Amino acid sequence: MSKFDEAIERIDKKNSKDPHTEVYEGKTYPKELLYSERMTKQLLEFEPGASEELQIAARAQHICRWQTPRDEYPMTRIGYLNWRNDLKKKHASITGEILEEVGYNQDFIDRVSFLVQKKKIKKDEESQTLEDVICLVFLEYYLADFEAKLKDDSKDDKMVDIIKKTWAKMSTKGHEEALKLALPDETAALVTRALS
Repeated sequence: MSKFDEAIERIDKKNSKDPHTEVYEGKTYPKELLYSERMTKQLLEFEPGASEELQIAARAQHICRWQTPRDEYPMTRIGYLNWRNDLKKKHASITGEILEEVGYNQDFIDRVSFLVQKKKIKKDEESQTLEDVICLVFLEYYLADFEAKLKDDSKDDKMVDIIKKTWAKMSTKGHEEALKLALPDETAALVTRALS
């Protein structure tokens, strides 16, 4: 087995321990394992020539995420940002340990860590590609679920705001791919409203 294949297998093994599950097309998956598979699929469709570093960063984007619950942080904007920053560091650390174990050199590990932490989006091409893929996966698989959780009267306005913020993170190429997604009618209408 190649170092790359072993790294992917070890990432998947960790994510398969997620106690949270999601049913997709009649099959039950550990939530973060399914997310990581969606990330890989989307990356290879979006950027077929993606480097090993970028492929690993995409697969490890949410590695062991359930171990750092959002509710352990204050339910404020600052609390949210601290949670996100701690997650990025943890994801990079766990992934770095795996890469070291399978024999990657430090330069490779440092590059994957850089990408996992999404540093220099808009300036680093691979960081931007990863951000585009994250946004595409969110729009395709998670936006409708997110919408379903919002129950108040201003739900549509909140969704439009979320879509606008997501759109702002993406490149022109990312925008073009997002407009090709087969979204549910209600979600597609919100995207259209957000972009008008």
